[in-house]
Amino acid sequence: MSFVYILAAILIFGVLIAVHELGHFLAAKLCGVQVNEFSIGMGPAVWHRKKGETAYSFRILPIGGYCAMEGEDGDTGNARAFTRQGFWKKFVILAAGAFMNFLTGLLIVAILFSSAGTFFVDGITGLAPEVSQTGENGLQAGDQIYKINGWRTYFSGDAQMFLSYSGDTADIEVVRNGRYILVENVARQTCTDQKGEPYQGFGLYVGKLPVKATALNRIRYTWYQGMDFVQMVWFSLGQLVSGHAGIDDLSGPVGIVTTIKDVGTEAQETAEKNDQNGLLAAVESIAYFAALIAVNLAVMNLLPLPALDGGKIFFLVVNALCMLTIRKQIPAKFENYVHLAGFILLMGLMLVITFQDVLKLFH
Repeated sequence: MSFVYILAAILIFGVLIAVHELGHFLAAKLCGVQVNEFSIGMGPAVWHRKKGETAYSFRILPIGGYCAMEGEDGDTGNARAFTRQGFWKKFVILAAGAFMNFLTGLLIVAILFSSAGTFFVDGITGLAPEVSQTGENGLQAGDQIYKINGWRTYFSGDAQMFLSYSGDTADIEVVRNGRYILVENVARQTCTDQKGEPYQGFGLYVGKLPVKATALNRIRYTWYQGMDFVQMVWFSLGQLVSGHAGIDDLSGPVGIVTTIKDVGTEAQETAEKNDQNGLLAAVESIAYFAALIAVNLAVMNLLPLPALDGGKIFFLVVNALCMLTIRKQIPAKFENYVHLAGFILLMGLMLVITFQDVLKLFH
């Protein structure tokens, strides 16, 4: 069964990359840009057909695809080339891939949440006696935890994660009877847990508060889950930049495939121990992880880094500002060099991360 999960992981990667390229393709067509070829998969073509100006193909390796637009790398003189389009058309085409990935993630979550009976959020079930900031304008048992240090806690488990990465103090915002209360500088100290044992923490006993899954709440919490995924990406990047996380904590394709396999296997085994449908549990867990990857790809691809769509959008904005101020643009040749250098660096980083992922398999 592990082999099946590995194949599923590879297929998920292929579908998400293909969906990304489909976003570029649909946006280009809507904006009147000439698309020379749209391909699903990589490698030798197993099916190829030209319809109008566009060649469509399915290729043997299910690991992505591409959308080849006229004039992507330079002005070809064609009025329908990508380089000849205005700011907003270029922006829409460049952002469409990430938008499709995000939309895919939301769609998967909506399907998973369609049968949900209850959602759970973080709440305070009690407070250690050492906590002093209590009362009407402080913390109380029964409060829903809304934010930790400005990070929104959408679902149960978020608060504990943000608290674990907090320093000596934490700003905690709670919701009580529709009122939002911000309690600043809650200290990390030696507290007494619910068993009477000492521990280092903030003195909050965090538990689950149920939220009924009405039709409206299913829509609301589908959006919340998408926002939670986005927030997790930004939070992780912040930890990386601040040094609280290192390159060893990153995962590439090999690591993600391994994680998907582990997620599926663990979900199946847990469900079967509880006399539940193991295969269904595995499919739901893998689908949830696929939604996380889809949103992750959307956010990462919009980072203003060379070679990524976000880097191209960055140059698009810079060129627009240059035209407004000095009536000149950055030479296309220079921009292409920057993107090429960025691509080489990103591929080098990916090789390092992949090498680390492979080493982890043997430990």
